[in-house]
Amino acid sequence: MTENEKYEIPSIDIRIDKEGVWYYEGNEMFRKDILSTFFEELERDSTGRYVIRHNEQIFAITVEDVPFAVKSIEPSQDEQGREGHFNILLTDDSVETLDPATLRMGDDNVLYCAVKDKRFEARFTRNSYYQFAEHIQYDSDKNMYYIKLDDTIYEISPKG
Repeated sequence: MTENEKYEIPSIDIRIDKEGVWYYEGNEMFRKDILSTFFEELERDSTGRYVIRHNEQIFAITVEDVPFAVKSIEPSQDEQGREGHFNILLTDDSVETLDPATLRMGDDNVLYCAVKDKRFEARFTRNSYYQFAEHIQYDSDKNMYYIKLDDTIYEISPKG
C-alpha cells in the first residue's frame, strides 16, 4: 500500500468497543453470520488501522482498544492429567490455546494476549481476568507477575 492509498480507504460506521462488542451506526450488531464474516475479513493495513476487506472492497473501522476480547478462560489438561495450557474463548466464539509468552498488562491492570496467530491482540474481560487471576503469581524480589506452566515461568510483561 502506498502512502497515497492509505487516505483513499473509506470509513464505514462500524465500531468495536473495548469489550469486543461490534456496532453499526451506533446499534449493536448481533447477527452471528454477519459478525463471523467481519471477523474473518478483519485486517490491519500498513498504517495500523483496522479494516474489513469484503468483496474486493476495503473499509476502515473504529476499534476502541483491540478487536478481540477473551470471554472466558479454562485450564486444560494433558494426557497425564497435568495442567498444561489454557483455552480461551474469544468474542468471535472461537477457542484458542493461550500463548502465555504473549501476556501483557496494560493500563488499569487490563490483561492482553496475542491471538489469531499473533496477528491481533485480545483484551481480557473482567470475567475472564478473574477466572485467570487465581493462576497469576507474584515474585516480590523481582517485582514481577507471572504464571507457571510445566515448570516454565512466563512473565506478564508490563505495559509497553
